[in-house]
Amino acid sequence: MNHTSTFACALITLLLAGSAAGQTRKSVLLQYDTQIDSIISRMTLEEKINMLHAKHMFVSAGIERLGIADMKYADGPFGIREEMQPDGWMPLGWANDKATFFPTGSALAATWSPEIAYSYGTAMAREARLRGKDMLLGPAINIQRIPTGGRTYEYLSEDPFLSSQLSVGYTRGVQDNGVAVCLKHYALNNQENNRGTVNVTVGERALREIYLPPFRAAVEEADAYGVMAAYNKVDGWWCAENDMLLNRILRDEWGFAGMVISDWGGTHSTVNSIKNGLNVEMPDKKFLGQALLDSVRAGIVSEEVIDRRVREIMRVRLAIKPVPENEANREMTSQPPQQKVAYDVAIRSIVLLKNDGVLPLKLTGKTVIAVIGANATQKMASGGLGAGVKALYEVTPLEGLTKKIGDRAEIIYVKGYEPVQYSYFDRFRKRTPEELEKEAKARELTAEKLAEEAVRVASGADLVLFVGGDNRAVETEGEDRKAIFLPSGQDKLITRIAEVNPNIITVLTSGAPNDLNTVNPLSRALLISWFNGSEGGNALADVLTGEVSPSGRLPFTIPVKLEDSPAYALGNYPQTDRNADVFASLVSDGDSTGKPRKEQAMEPENDPDNAYYSEESLVGYRWFDTKNIPVMYPFGHGLTYTSFEYSSLKSDKKTYGLNDVITITFKLKNTGLMSADEVVQAYVHRINPSVEWPEKELKAFERVTMAPGESKTVNISIPVKSLMYWNEAKQAWANDLCKTELLVGASATDIRLQKKIRLR
Repeated sequence: MNHTSTFACALITLLLAGSAAGQTRKSVLLQYDTQIDSIISRMTLEEKINMLHAKHMFVSAGIERLGIADMKYADGPFGIREEMQPDGWMPLGWANDKATFFPTGSALAATWSPEIAYSYGTAMAREARLRGKDMLLGPAINIQRIPTGGRTYEYLSEDPFLSSQLSVGYTRGVQDNGVAVCLKHYALNNQENNRGTVNVTVGERALREIYLPPFRAAVEEADAYGVMAAYNKVDGWWCAENDMLLNRILRDEWGFAGMVISDWGGTHSTVNSIKNGLNVEMPDKKFLGQALLDSVRAGIVSEEVIDRRVREIMRVRLAIKPVPENEANREMTSQPPQQKVAYDVAIRSIVLLKNDGVLPLKLTGKTVIAVIGANATQKMASGGLGAGVKALYEVTPLEGLTKKIGDRAEIIYVKGYEPVQYSYFDRFRKRTPEELEKEAKARELTAEKLAEEAVRVASGADLVLFVGGDNRAVETEGEDRKAIFLPSGQDKLITRIAEVNPNIITVLTSGAPNDLNTVNPLSRALLISWFNGSEGGNALADVLTGEVSPSGRLPFTIPVKLEDSPAYALGNYPQTDRNADVFASLVSDGDSTGKPRKEQAMEPENDPDNAYYSEESLVGYRWFDTKNIPVMYPFGHGLTYTSFEYSSLKSDKKTYGLNDVITITFKLKNTGLMSADEVVQAYVHRINPSVEWPEKELKAFERVTMAPGESKTVNISIPVKSLMYWNEAKQAWANDLCKTELLVGASATDIRLQKKIRLR
């Protein structure tokens, strides 16, 4: 059976199926309402209010006298954060809270596999349960709108369909294993600069077709139990008090029955927040504590609204069975089955961008390999601002390669460049011109010394493995990158290395696009191995040596230059940087109280910022294809160590109605000498539309494993309802009945087969 296509068909049918989801789908959370009626009738007003805000930094209260346990939150989406003091950010220093570091979001997305996403969610839930947690603060599923986004590495894709598929798999994996998800960050948290003040203005069609589908899919198809409101505003309203987002769309249209929590420090009001859909204020009670109690007693907020919000929390609390205190934290968080999942994700995520035949490695005699680059030994489980993982272990690229081929090759490592280090307070340090000049000279001397050593070692090596890219200080929550050039002078360094040894394989350990104009032509092979988790080094070694063929595909477009990207090309981004972040003010105030130092960063009246999404639906490859702008590497691109032949595309009909499913088949053959996975992709191009569309849109994909010489018939299904658009005038999903071309291929620009059909 074609499992991926069946999964996709079921998902899309619900995803764009028209009006309110509650009419067709009932959340399993609703089964608890009769029991909840009895509980609420026995609660005091004070007990109800007490459930609507934080009890501790990562805990909100239950009702002990009624046997209702507290709600315990696990941060974050790619590994369970270490235990910290109840009301601060200082770690407790436990020995057994070391967790598995899973590949981050863009790495998971590069697998193009909902099944792998399900395994990922399963593993995350198992470690959360070991720690006694009820709700995971993830998955992070915002669209990757800008290449420079500080959390691009956490998010899944620039494409809403790919993101939706993975979001559903991740959500199901977590909740099938006894932990609630908390989808984040709802909605339109597509930049980190000014995220605590920015107001997003976007057309409703783009909102519905690009930015909301991953959230909608996770709610409608996977019955997500929790949602985190983003920091930013949408259409002038903070997300944590946005009636359109939280009530009218999330609850009324999609049938969401669970609870909404604020991002940490993201609540801005009492009355608007509670009436417009927020359930829990985190990590304090500035607005939904005494102020809310006073508002109810004054008749400003009805107790009926309070009961509604308590009911939504209670549904989740009753669905997720609490872990008894005496059963939590009894063994090491990271366990071998979860470590195996981390490897499985990593090995399927590595993207081979370019290869002239130098890979897989061919070791003869005692090959001398110069491994150059700080990222060969850099650990990526933590760094920068925001969620990190106290990993039990993390295999670096150098460790993985040494373990794999150390007995067959002479491996010489040199650092090559000084990695970027992160300090939030560096943004505010006042230094004299003399101090700045002295620091710059010191950096130059260090860079020259490291470069000279790298060139010397490279000149005597048979092969150079250059390991570069970003790190978690470069890509960080709370701050977008200013550019996408490789940091720390890597372009200059690899240019010097190429002058003495052109036999270079480059591995980039980044979570987001980099400028490749220098490194691409100088590399015989070029790979992206992401922030790839505890087993990342082992996975990379297995790919380099050919034990496993690379099979990852790009979840985003790599532009020729940053200025080609839509938000930059149209002048929509960047806005003026305020040099203050809402979350950073919570975690970096110098003590452990968690009280914000810079309250002004959260005050709406001080917000001068507006983000205009005038590119509308032309995000990522949609923009580059429609505007005919060349790219460095396209969305969906990725090579293997074999080759595939596509042929004989057929559709089951020539004309399709609204309730039909387009079924296409084609033959796929592995024409090479090695087993490998091909990720086949199906796009749709409208020929004579009545409304504007991108040049093409991804509507189906499947990962196919094939032995050398093997042929398979691949079946792909596309529900016609998934081709609808949001009609802003009618405020409803509508059909654009037109001639349509089905495009099947290996990336957004590598189209192998085409077939025309008609919609009626």
